[in-house]
Amino acid sequence: MSRVGKMPVPVPSGVEVSAGGDDLKVKGPKGELQVPLRSDVIGVTVEDSFITVARKSESKEAMAVHGLIRSLIANAVTGVTEGFSKRLNVYGVGYRAELQGRRRLTLHIGYSHPVIYEAPEGVELATEDGVGGAQVGIVISGIDKQKVGQAAADIREKRKPDPYKGKGIRYENEVIHWKAGKTAVT
Repeated sequence: MSRVGKMPVPVPSGVEVSAGGDDLKVKGPKGELQVPLRSDVIGVTVEDSFITVARKSESKEAMAVHGLIRSLIANAVTGVTEGFSKRLNVYGVGYRAELQGRRRLTLHIGYSHPVIYEAPEGVELATEDGVGGAQVGIVISGIDKQKVGQAAADIREKRKPDPYKGKGIRYENEVIHWKAGKTAVT
């Protein structure tokens, strides 16, 4: 039995959950999300203020998705109540990030041209002053954990951290494994 899959998901007050067909709809104060279900192998029941996920059979496929579907449901409930956010820091002399609206980010990160990033629907961007040597901080927030994480990964991909000087875009608590530069022969 999956340790994660058998734990019930608590539903806070103000959140509506409706299971029907191949989707589970979760509606809360921040918005509404749909979680795709594998109704052929997984059964979902909503009782009192808990959501329980159970396997319909002991097949390999059912065992594989049991914990996954429970985690997706828990993330949807957390997303519509609290939301998710990720923070990125931009390091490098002259590197900047400018926000136009809530979803368009212009990055000046050492290329001959500015890099423009359009956030997907449901993801909001914000900039803040850099902390600890960073030029600027970028905050990515939204109710869908997968979209927020993918947006952060896409922005980081524009200029990965350099292992020699540390310049680039990195997650807030990311550890860079520094490499030694060349040494002169004497």
